[in-house]
Formats: sequence, structure tokens, C-alpha cells
Amino acid sequence: MTRVGFVGVGAIGLPMAKHLVTAGFDVVAFDASPARLDEAAAAGMLPAAGAGEAAKDADAVVVMVATPQQLHDAVLAEGGVAEGIAAGTCCVIMSTVGVDSVRAVAEALVDHGVGVLDIPVTGGVARAETGTLTLLAGGDLELLARHTKLLTSMGRLVLCGPAVGDGQAVKLVNQLLCSVHLAAAAEALAFAEALGLDPDTVLEIVKGGAAGSWMLSDRGPRMLAEDPPVRSAIDIFVKDSTLVADAADAVGFDAPLLTEAANRFHAAATAGLGRADDSRVITTYRADGPGPGTGRAGADASASSMENDR
Repeated sequence: MTRVGFVGVGAIGLPMAKHLVTAGFDVVAFDASPARLDEAAAAGMLPAAGAGEAAKDADAVVVMVATPQQLHDAVLAEGGVAEGIAAGTCCVIMSTVGVDSVRAVAEALVDHGVGVLDIPVTGGVARAETGTLTLLAGGDLELLARHTKLLTSMGRLVLCGPAVGDGQAVKLVNQLLCSVHLAAAAEALAFAEALGLDPDTVLEIVKGGAAGSWMLSDRGPRMLAEDPPVRSAIDIFVKDSTLVADAADAVGFDAPLLTEAANRFHAAATAGLGRADDSRVITTYRADGPGPGTGRAGADASASSMENDR
């Protein structure tokens, strides 16, 4: 049986790891949250005391944490994956952490004789649970081919390019669109409320036409609910929109729509909604809600508060 070390069994990582168990892989899991680790054990995984222990004797190691700093710590800090992983093993980074972060980790692992695949995912908790995530793959094609069964157990594999970082770059484009679509859906439904319309009726009318979007259909009902379940946190979009903004700055690209959407996520997080469902961004458009914020200030603080819930 192929052994897989899985670091980061949060809201998305746990269902991903469960699909590996179902597919017949022997999964050794680690998470910073004891409660998450208990859930992993209940799902048939062997809990590990640290990331390095999860990587020991593994045929492949999957890392699914939330932020660039968490990636660095999980792989390169004391007790991290780099201490336990054997030469010739593949480390699959499935977090959304930006091009520079994943390349830095890949370069560090070269000294350990470890190959890296850069495969961030998109689809959220719902598609993680059904095993239908989209896996945005960047990296050596031969290495990718050797781990196709592992990867396709968690979703649909899409080749983004032959270099580590190519998957992250495509994910940044994806997150720019997701950020803007999410903020636009919130703005539209709040506008319907301001016009004195029934927003539930408006949502049903517009979501299936040219004005519709996946974000409007998926998040719209949660935006209009009083206390929606947390499927993806505001802090995730604080982190992701900041990654996109940083990448845009690095190449001299002006992204004004992204900037406005990011302002809304930051405002919601500053108002104490960072751990709330991302649909709560609608509060920033309501008269009694938080204002639009002041750009990317405070993004690092919001992102660093997250646990492994990607």
C-alpha cells in the first residue's frame, strides 16, 4: 500500500485526505489543530506528532496549509517535512501561497533530493468533499505522471505548465476573478436591498441570465441568510487577494477591480468577521456595516490568524 504523508487536514484538506483513504492509500496525517487530527484519525488516518513524522517513510507528501508562512514552517522549520522526507520522494504543495513561496520551498528541497509538484486547488469545501476539485498542476511532467493516481483521487488534474510556480500563477488569475465576482455579487444584492426589493426574488431572477455567475449562485443564498455556515472564511480572501495584489505589483500590473474587492475583505476582517463565511462581505455594502477599508493594510495580521483550513 502506498503511504502518503498529509500535512494540513483542515476544512479542505481533511476531505481531500479522506478521498485518498477511500482510494486505498495509507495516509499519515498532521495538523496544528488537535481537533482536526482527531477527525483525521476517526476517518482512518494515522495521526502524526509533527510534519516531519508524517513525511517519514512516505512515498509522497501532500502539504495543504493556508499561508506562505505556514508552508515555510510546515516544510522547512524545525520538525518540518524536510527533516523526515526521504530523497527521491515527491512533495506535493496544494496550498495557495504564491509563486515565490512555492519556488523557495522547492529550491530548498532540492538539497534533500526531493522533487516538488506545485498543485494549488480550486473548488472550495463543497468540491473537496465530492472529490471534484480542480487541481492546477505545475512541475516536471514525468514526476506528475508518476503521481497521477494520487492526484486524481482528489479531483480533476489540469496542466498549467512544466515549472514549479506555474500552478500558483494560474491560481492567482483564478483568485483575482473569484475575489471580484464575490464582491460584485455582494454589491448587487446589497443594491437590491437598498432599492427596497426582495433580494431573494432578485437573486432567483438574475442568477440564471447573462448577469449570473458561479459566485452569485453559490454565495448569494448565504449572503441573504442570517447566520450562514462557514464554508470558506473571509480571511482566506484577505490572504488570496493580497497574494494577487503583490504579484500584480511585482509585474507592474494595475488591477483596480481587485483592489476594490480586497478593500471589502479587509474591512470585513477588521470588523471581526475574518473567521466568518466569506459571504459576510455583503455587510461592507450595507448602511450599518463596516466601511470599505483602506487597501491592504492589516492583511498580514488577518492571514496569520488562520489555522490549516484551506
